[in-house]
Amino acid sequence: MDRIRIKGGARLKGEIAISGAKNAALPLMAASLLSDKPLALTNMPWLADIAFMADILRSLGVEASYARGPRLGDGGRLELSAANIASTTADYDIVRKMRASFLVLGPLVARMGHAKVSLPGGCAIGARPVDLHLKAIEALGAMVELAEGYVVVTAPDGLKGARIEFPIVSVGATENTLMAAALADGETVLINAAREPEIDDLGHCLIAMGAKISGLGTSRIVVEGVKSLGDAEHSVLPDRIETGTYAMAVAIAGGEVELVNTRGSLIGAVIPLLESIGTEIVETNRGLAIHRNGVRPVAADISTSPFPGFPTDLQAQFMALMATASGVSHIKETIFENRFMHVPELARMGADIKVEGDMATVTGVDRLKGAPVMATDLRASVSLVLAGLAAEGETIVNRVYHLDRGFERLEEKLSGVGAEIERQSA
Repeated sequence: MDRIRIKGGARLKGEIAISGAKNAALPLMAASLLSDKPLALTNMPWLADIAFMADILRSLGVEASYARGPRLGDGGRLELSAANIASTTADYDIVRKMRASFLVLGPLVARMGHAKVSLPGGCAIGARPVDLHLKAIEALGAMVELAEGYVVVTAPDGLKGARIEFPIVSVGATENTLMAAALADGETVLINAAREPEIDDLGHCLIAMGAKISGLGTSRIVVEGVKSLGDAEHSVLPDRIETGTYAMAVAIAGGEVELVNTRGSLIGAVIPLLESIGTEIVETNRGLAIHRNGVRPVAADISTSPFPGFPTDLQAQFMALMATASGVSHIKETIFENRFMHVPELARMGADIKVEGDMATVTGVDRLKGAPVMATDLRASVSLVLAGLAAEGETIVNRVYHLDRGFERLEEKLSGVGAEIERQSA
């Protein structure tokens, strides 16, 4: 099993190309099921989760072929064709590997009138039930049954437009419902819809395929169903979590790095926060220029919240940054339970962190110390890499398969700007 070795203390200088967003690419791939015409996705990252979703789609009869970009950071091209759907069953053995695979449910029911999809269960950062997905599909006129760990959904007469109000903001439920509504008969209105940029990206791809959607970027999305969708080519938006992660890498290690192929609007809440702790961020014609001198960052408080608030997927990285800050910071996690599992590993590196319920109190230390640590989930694993960049001595991050789910060639991107980091085969 691979691991990553980091020797801390190097300042970062150069440029990092931001990859396409994994969290946008996965629902876009599922959207291919809505049409018998081809869908081409450009600026596609190649990650373990993308490969898992491609396997799921192939098991349903979708043809999928990927061509990698010529250089590090250049997005690839994924061509999908669901002309012949051979199965409407997504088996447990594949779905269990990745929760986002549940996104095939809405498109399958909308186009084929039935679907059988394994319940994905919980995950390392806490249970994320799919009841909001199912209630929305029911509101569109489908019948839902649970049988032997599977969700069986039928709509023999097709889906019907409806007014659907989500009791809480859910990105996945918004995506599933948006795709299902694209082929429903009549108008569907989504109230309290998620506003994440990935929702906007999915909506624009569906519009390119022929869907009629208004209200993207707001909490009220209106979909006028159409009888069929056509072919399209769509470029995946830049990864905002990767953008924020590398910005924090510069903030924790010091230096000057330009993040190219991205934009500040994707991480709006993060920019003023990083500026408040002593990091300079300037918009360029290619992306964002990040600079921090050798002065320790200043402690700051955050509370995670849905977009446009501070994203939960950057909470662990910010905690690593605050572990080296001057002062005391408070980090409140409001989205997922069990998302402080990186705390004991950061403590192995000398971080001073106390957790009570959903609040972590971080007292910054002068210098973290390198240590062997264990990744527990995707975002926790990259927080340990960031801590290693600032730590004295050597840090070994084990179980980096978590990283490969969401960060494309991370060690190559960081070593390209001067970090002493390498992947090792254990």
